[in-house]
Amino acid sequence: MATRYLRSSAVLAKQLLKCESKHKISCQSRNLSLHECDSMGLLKSAGIAVPEFRVASTKEQALEVAEELAQKGNKDVVVKAQVLAGGRGKGHFTSGLKGGVKVVYSAAEAADLADQMIGHNLITKQTGEAGRICSKVMIAERKYVRREFYFAITLDRKHAGPVLIASSQGGMNIEDVAAENPSAIITQPIDIMEGVTDAIAERVAASAGFYDDGLTQAVDTIKKLYDLFIKYDATMLEINPMAEDRKGNVLCMDCKINFDDNTEFRQKEIFALKDESQEDARDSKANAAGLNYIALDGTIGCLVNGAGLAMSTMDIIKLHGGSPANFLDVGGGATAEQVTTAFELITSDPNVHDDLSVSKVNAILVNIFGGIMRCDIIAQGIIDAAQKLSLKIPIVVRLRGTRVDDAKALMAASDLKVIPCDNLDEAASMIVKLSSIVELAKDSNVKVNFELPI
Repeated sequence: MATRYLRSSAVLAKQLLKCESKHKISCQSRNLSLHECDSMGLLKSAGIAVPEFRVASTKEQALEVAEELAQKGNKDVVVKAQVLAGGRGKGHFTSGLKGGVKVVYSAAEAADLADQMIGHNLITKQTGEAGRICSKVMIAERKYVRREFYFAITLDRKHAGPVLIASSQGGMNIEDVAAENPSAIITQPIDIMEGVTDAIAERVAASAGFYDDGLTQAVDTIKKLYDLFIKYDATMLEINPMAEDRKGNVLCMDCKINFDDNTEFRQKEIFALKDESQEDARDSKANAAGLNYIALDGTIGCLVNGAGLAMSTMDIIKLHGGSPANFLDVGGGATAEQVTTAFELITSDPNVHDDLSVSKVNAILVNIFGGIMRCDIIAQGIIDAAQKLSLKIPIVVRLRGTRVDDAKALMAASDLKVIPCDNLDEAASMIVKLSSIVELAKDSNVKVNFELPI
């Protein structure tokens, strides 16, 4: 029955991306994101014009760097919270401060604002209610611009390569521009073997509205941005805005760059800039352990091997009226240690708690089909996890395939108390019923301990 619900990994990705929930869903990303200050540093090192800026991690440092910029004639500065989230300017801090991007007119004012940002969470439309911690601020000279443009480079499946995107309407949400005035968006596919030529860069820059000396500068900037994009294995580079100041200088005022996670082995300097504090701790732990993990908002924890089987497991739980709490694929070559980490991820979820009166995850389903993955390794991981964690919620284990008898023998010889089930449909039905029992107990303020021997 489960095979009717088996889907490809591609469909899995699409469904998870489209998953809508009133709760925040944390998803692993295949692209590393850097703070704006780090991305701007890469631009500066590539010879691309950017505003003068410094980074501060304390109020005292903010005062010092703002005074340093003032000595260079830049008394007006912009204080930008370094948080990996869009909509910083419209966000608010747990300190009470409104806005994560502020123009100030003195070093003392910059220091005061930095103090209200650093160490506090910034909440935007992209962060969820908890927000994300701001550990540092970027203090940049204020530039007075005449015109603002939008420029980006991204990888496009349709054209099987990089695409340049530009618009004369920069400094605003480009999605809104695309929706309201699609003709304002210029796209230029690039032959990756040929790269961005002078002719291509000039055509894009001119179409965006650059002319005279500004056009020459924009062409040079576009070519350098493309070279940086290729050099560092980026998947997306966005400049919003690319601006022309009142002196006619073309500058990149803001920068966001994403990098392909698969290139970490050759981009070690880039990945060393990764800020773990901006990620869900569970995602970081899953990445370190080589696990594919995505938190959802259901009540039944899942531990499965293989993306297709994981999707079919989630589907059959839904078919029986349940709701999965996570997607967790341990892969085909998982070790006992990885399985233990997988259980730790499920049980470290803020939805999981020993007190059933506040627990959201009510039960855990383990579904393993041993092909490359050996069932005895999974069993050993479950046993090791049980020794480290004190779980008071029901666990249903379905093991089939390679060394399944050895796995059953291992669990039988241990003190582990789980409900074994050989049929996936029966296992799903059972876990949904058990989850319902736990839910009823919570609603009635009744504490339930499950003592179910093998």
